[in-house]
Amino acid sequence: MAPIDVSKIRNVALLSHSGSGKTSLTEALLFNAKVINRMGAVENGNTASDYEAEEIRRASSVQTSLAPCLSDGHKVNFLDTPGYDDFRGEAISSLRVVEGAVILVSAIASVEVGTEQSWATCEEANLPRIILVNKMDRENAEFQRTLDSIQSAFGRRCVPLNLPIGEAQGFKGVVDLLDLSAEAPPGMEAEVAAARERLIESIAESDDDLATKYLEGEEFTAEEMRRSLKKAVLAGEIAPVMAASSTGNLGVAELQSAVISYLPSPLSSPEVMGAAPAGGEKTPVAQSPDAPLAALVFKTAADPFVGKLSLFRVYGGVFKANSEVWDANQEQSERIGQVYFLCGKNQEATAEVGPGDMGAVAKLSAATTGDTLCHRDNPILLDPIAYPVGHYVMAVSPKSKADLDKMSSSLTRIVEEDPSLKLSREPSTNETLLAGMGDVHLETTISKIKRKFGAELTLQLPKVPYRETITAVSRAEYKHKKQTGGHGQYGHVLLRLEPRDRDSGFEFGSEVVGGSVPREYISSVEKGVVKAMSQGALAGYPVVDVRAVLYDGSYHDVDSSGISFEIASSYAFRKGMSDGRPMLLEPIMKLAITAPDSFTGDVIGDLNGRRGRIIGMIPLGSSTVIEADVPQAETLRYSTDLRSLTQGRAAFTMEFSHYEGVPPVVGQKVIEETRREREEAKA
Repeated sequence: MAPIDVSKIRNVALLSHSGSGKTSLTEALLFNAKVINRMGAVENGNTASDYEAEEIRRASSVQTSLAPCLSDGHKVNFLDTPGYDDFRGEAISSLRVVEGAVILVSAIASVEVGTEQSWATCEEANLPRIILVNKMDRENAEFQRTLDSIQSAFGRRCVPLNLPIGEAQGFKGVVDLLDLSAEAPPGMEAEVAAARERLIESIAESDDDLATKYLEGEEFTAEEMRRSLKKAVLAGEIAPVMAASSTGNLGVAELQSAVISYLPSPLSSPEVMGAAPAGGEKTPVAQSPDAPLAALVFKTAADPFVGKLSLFRVYGGVFKANSEVWDANQEQSERIGQVYFLCGKNQEATAEVGPGDMGAVAKLSAATTGDTLCHRDNPILLDPIAYPVGHYVMAVSPKSKADLDKMSSSLTRIVEEDPSLKLSREPSTNETLLAGMGDVHLETTISKIKRKFGAELTLQLPKVPYRETITAVSRAEYKHKKQTGGHGQYGHVLLRLEPRDRDSGFEFGSEVVGGSVPREYISSVEKGVVKAMSQGALAGYPVVDVRAVLYDGSYHDVDSSGISFEIASSYAFRKGMSDGRPMLLEPIMKLAITAPDSFTGDVIGDLNGRRGRIIGMIPLGSSTVIEADVPQAETLRYSTDLRSLTQGRAAFTMEFSHYEGVPPVVGQKVIEETRREREEAKA
């Protein structure tokens, strides 16, 4: 199939709070486009876009699915995104490659926190949008109540484009407020007239020429209204509100028509900019088949049978099968075999994918999500995808020895598939850490690893990387003397340990005079001290912020050696550590929580209960940014707890700040627990 004209392409993300019906809407859209011959149901696990085992088990989306629909010579690439907050990284990557969005609102629940987040994300990305009041056929569905909720949350620019005929079990369809030839259903004449007048006012307010005609009492033609409405939608001055029942396939065709009529094509959106890999000013990407290739990988799927599947959006040029492309980010050539159009998990082979369109290619060797694919002789870098940072961290371990070999490779592949996951290792606790958006995100990831790669992994709360230090000057002496026949071992050191300022690190010094410890052995003394610092005297945590000074010692002409002085200094350090009033240190995290003003008091009270210290409060519109220092031990489940505390309306960032002393009562508890754990591990 030849590439479709870019002006007839629409790339649209479906966004909402979880459970508002995006996947059911996708089914209806695909059914109407004759892509599928029957509509599946989410609860039955047989929909086109929710095909992963985790999605079927949860009866909700956990990843973005592509659903292309052809209608009236146009192609609309709908991206069905997850609504649950833990998977918002999927929604963010989708928004990077679309020109418009449809935000679904449940006619039963009205505006929810996920609706607010969807709107805010569209505002930030400057995306034109349509609001769909879905589930109009459900019990307790009410359009006007939902519309009031929408307008209260997002303003009066949210204006109905059609009205429902009936509600709940009586919902029969919609009446178009722009179609001058349509007659209002009996009993709805006044309601339709009032809504139509409000729509006309909104259109007139956004168009100076129509405003003049409106004030002079002149009628608008349908064409004038549609043209001006599209202009207002593209400018973000109007967000049309429509009604539908996706499961009943009522109002869905009208939505499809509105998407084509009022949401932008790639050509009518802001210019896409790219820069040369070497840097320099950004230049517009020509969205033409004749332009150099510029495509962005916006999603990577790891498949145990097909291998890595990369979904891409073409901006300029044509992406061809059986060709070669250049990965500008990895600076590596990629051999392209077969290219596909995707519909959920189904793949349709194609010879090429043109500008503005989306496709997929399998088995790219180096390309990852966010990479730009181009031609080597015309390299270009598109802006990468900015993923949210997940602060819910768990320690990952293999369930059995058989899973140990698979753990590293499977974690690497799953992080490649989902860049909102972050993999790291904490050397002091010897733990592999996986960070994500929340508990459901990580649990789903572990389930996916088991299914795709056959590795069974377990999650547990990570250990806090405590440290130890001293608070007083101490002196310690140790003589290592061993005679075994022949050459023996002899090393004798006297150390002085001094506390240093916090975060100043370790320092070694020598005050030896008169050659009591030969110069060639001093480095061995330092080496022994450094080794001993790996385990402190209180609970075996690494020692920091100490100055060790070798101030005297002795040696034997025959029996002394580097290893003898290394052993002696290790024992001397441990003794000096015990005598230096050791103290446990804990990592302190800097939190910045953005919470609606109505939840500020609850958030501050919760932080106080976590031994937090409020650093500052910054007003931000109807929200407040609360800055606080909180011990890491008190933040291990903060992502989940904050969501529960604020109904999901708060967000936060967290980064390591510094180490400071643990209060004695807390420290003693940590020491006892650590010792008990180590004894159990030995047993």
